[in-house]
Amino acid sequence: MKKKQFKAESKKLLDMMINSIYTHKEIFLRELISNASDAVDKLYFRSLTDDTVALKKEDFYIRITPDKEARTLTISDNGIGMTAEELENNLGVIAKSGSKAFREENEAGDSNIEIIGQFGVGFYSAFMVSKKVKVISRAFGAESANCWESDGSDGYTVTPAEKDSVGTDVILYISDDTEEVKYEEFLDTYRLSALVKKYSNYIRYPIKMEVSSTKPVEGKEGEYETVTEDRTLNSMLPLWKKNKSEISQEEYDAFYKEVYYDYEAPLRVIHSKTEGQATYNALLFIPSHAPFDYYTKEYEKGLQLYSKGVLITDKCADLLPDYFNFVRGLVDSEDLSLNISREVLQHDHQLKLIARTIEKKIKSELLKMRNTDREKYEQFFTAFGTSIKFGVYSDYGVHKDELTDLLLFKSSYENKYVTLAEYKERMKEGQTSIYYASGESQEKIDMLPQTEAAKDKGYEILYLTDYVDEFAVKTLMQYEEKKFVNICDAEADFDTEEEKEELKNDNDASEEMFAFMKETLGDAVEKVRFTHKLKTHPVCLSSEGMLSAEMEKVLNSMPGNNGVKAELALEINANHPIAEKLKALYAEDKDTLAKYTKLLYGEARLIGGMQIENPVEFSTLVCELM
Repeated sequence: MKKKQFKAESKKLLDMMINSIYTHKEIFLRELISNASDAVDKLYFRSLTDDTVALKKEDFYIRITPDKEARTLTISDNGIGMTAEELENNLGVIAKSGSKAFREENEAGDSNIEIIGQFGVGFYSAFMVSKKVKVISRAFGAESANCWESDGSDGYTVTPAEKDSVGTDVILYISDDTEEVKYEEFLDTYRLSALVKKYSNYIRYPIKMEVSSTKPVEGKEGEYETVTEDRTLNSMLPLWKKNKSEISQEEYDAFYKEVYYDYEAPLRVIHSKTEGQATYNALLFIPSHAPFDYYTKEYEKGLQLYSKGVLITDKCADLLPDYFNFVRGLVDSEDLSLNISREVLQHDHQLKLIARTIEKKIKSELLKMRNTDREKYEQFFTAFGTSIKFGVYSDYGVHKDELTDLLLFKSSYENKYVTLAEYKERMKEGQTSIYYASGESQEKIDMLPQTEAAKDKGYEILYLTDYVDEFAVKTLMQYEEKKFVNICDAEADFDTEEEKEELKNDNDASEEMFAFMKETLGDAVEKVRFTHKLKTHPVCLSSEGMLSAEMEKVLNSMPGNNGVKAELALEINANHPIAEKLKALYAEDKDTLAKYTKLLYGEARLIGGMQIENPVEFSTLVCELM
């Protein structure tokens, strides 16, 4: 029979669809199974009103048959089938969708019928892995079948054919292997099973395939036999489409472990169905621990995205903000706007609506966990709190108001995690600031001289030990009109008004001495002064500007940021014997005062967890002044 030409422009268009539209060759199986599901849907839909359809819902199926010897892969269904005219119209006209037309014709019908196909190009993905494709189809009510055949290059033929039952067989003649692509993988039952699980696990009809396996012969030790069984590859009913009341926690946990390859159950399950402007089902999980690659560049955020139970993408990053990148799970929407290959979402208003709704739901569930199961929430925050804090700091703090209530900080109050609301509730009468300290660990922060003084005054201190902590706090600036103050900042002041006046007079009287000491240290410090913020320690370094000494260390540890310098003040305990010693030296021996100044500066750096700039000079001064 003479070949007919494709009606949609030329071979160039077909080549573009085969080679450009689809990213991965394995997608062909998803598309052909979706087409088969549509065909079954159509006959099932007809059975609801047509008594001549003898099949019940449980009788419908899709079958995959690989044949390694013939090098063919057949995808069969017992759906509505196609006439010769329909074969020409649906397969001869590129990008015409019979499913779309069927859906439009039946908009007023059964709302439970979900036709997957939309664009009519999915069938042509078969040519990505095939050198020839045959479609043998017998339409419901027809006495005979027809065969559509094409090699994808110069047209197609439609001829009469034999087929015993209603439905369609799509027969792919798999391409020869090349150095780059081993097409034979698509004839391997294990590989085909995996692809069905990945993309089509929730197609509503059973997807069957004969699978051979080797099993021990019963009663004969050491002997094995090959057993072939007809296996259903897909789960069919998505867990997320069941009512929550029908699902046990054990089922949720088992689903999570199997799908997301985790050995531990999740801390929390979020199962929701939303209707309205954004209609979708969501099944989300808060993991109990961070995955091994969570803090690496290789980690990818995102939720699995399904459309009518068919996997569209495994990692839809647009559905999660970065600060909730730890959430695992999926979204299934019936009316997403997809591009022609169904692989990429169109960035439309609907997708943004879904993302915003999901973000609110995650926050709501985290707050609920914090309020009802504090132990689990603290476990969550230990694993993923850095992401929340980075979310406060990133994008110039635009998200800080949404995330503040999720924050926890270790506190000097019983050495426990506290929220900012809990800290504020315990603040001393007249206290106007929330006090914190930064350091490598809680133990090192407790060694700071400023910590000793703050605790002695009865102030609670937040321990900031994560590298992003102080950056987040600086971004917050305040919490419910209570300003955040680093106890190592110059503005940290625990004095009464009388004590402040006394200190001012003492500093004014020693102004010339401090100028001499400042000149001795050069650019190392901005100021030298007496302080009351120390209890037993003689000296400390305080930050003068927005950048603290701890922030300086963090920034200088990052590539390309060497040379960042915090503005520091050398503060001397006005009530320590060293204060009188310095005054005497200024009056009698300025050379020795200069040595004391350098020694005290080095001591202050050591106490503050910083490196000494000139350890040889420091060691020499210690020996000399001893």
